[in-house]
Amino acid sequence: MVETSGTYQGEKHCDLTHGPSGAKISTDAPKDNAGLGEAFSPTDLLGAALGSCALTTMAIFAEKEGVSLKGASYKVQKEMASNPRRISRLSLQISMPKGIPEDYRKKLIGWAEGCPVHKSLNHEIQMPIEWHWN
Repeated sequence: MVETSGTYQGEKHCDLTHGPSGAKISTDAPKDNAGLGEAFSPTDLLGAALGSCALTTMAIFAEKEGVSLKGASYKVQKEMASNPRRISRLSLQISMPKGIPEDYRKKLIGWAEGCPVHKSLNHEIQMPIEWHWN
């Protein structure tokens, strides 16, 4: 079990702390929802979690097989729905480093789609993944 904590600072800002490491981040409400957009919004963090989880999960398995994913990157676009306000779509683009064998790509795709964040999100959230094989 991992514990995080947070404190509301006013003006829609929260300071968050990762218990095990003490790492800190801040959040702010987005501009379209009464905030200043000065930091990640809570829903932005969910998109970031999806991208970083996909990369991390792929790296865990690939590195066990001697394949380096150093330089892999992601971008995610979050789309919101209203009534109720919620994330409706997280469009993920994953760019892989040069030298990934073509026959290995299917494994990477499976690991990305099987990452814990992807598997934990509501099935109503569309999560297409676009791959870029450099």
